[in-house]
Amino acid sequence: MAMPFVQFPDGAQVPALGFGSWRMGESARRRTAEVAAVKLALDLGMTVIDTAEMYGDGGAEEIVGEATAGRRDAAFIVSKVYPHNAGARSAIAACERSLKRLRTDRLDLYLLHWRGRIALAETVGAFERLRRDGKILRWGVSNFDAADLRELEAIPEGRHCAANQVLYHLGERGIEHALIDACAKHGVAVVAYSPFASRAI
Repeated sequence: MAMPFVQFPDGAQVPALGFGSWRMGESARRRTAEVAAVKLALDLGMTVIDTAEMYGDGGAEEIVGEATAGRRDAAFIVSKVYPHNAGARSAIAACERSLKRLRTDRLDLYLLHWRGRIALAETVGAFERLRRDGKILRWGVSNFDAADLRELEAIPEGRHCAANQVLYHLGERGIEHALIDACAKHGVAVVAYSPFASRAI
């Protein structure tokens, strides 16, 4: 059976099922197996590979970078920036560190991992600069509720938000009450994490 696809606001189509790298990059003993797992995911058509600077303190990004070496164009790589690294300058530096660990010159999607103390407008400005420079192709957010999206929409360049990655599985369906509709209203793709109810962010 063919893998179903979903579409981002800019028209990019990706497989509906992706591969998450949380808990990877934490043990040297598991490195070979973890790299092999990411490679197998690509072989099976799960070309959306999700990671974050938080996972394994950058170790997961290194795993993904090794696994996608020589196959970069076959992968849609998503990474996330810590809230405390999401400032005008710090987001640029954090992204460049992620790119180095991932052995690539661009991210397909870069997310704010969750809201912090840095103003959204400042983060959006940094993301837009990264997008103009070609270091990220699109950006989004994670763990945003409907009120957060309204605040984002009020920022002039906030309309460029491509996705909102949120907790969603059979035991956690809160986003069905208002958030899915809010994302649709703002043209933001919904990306579920922990779809099998594992405890992750």
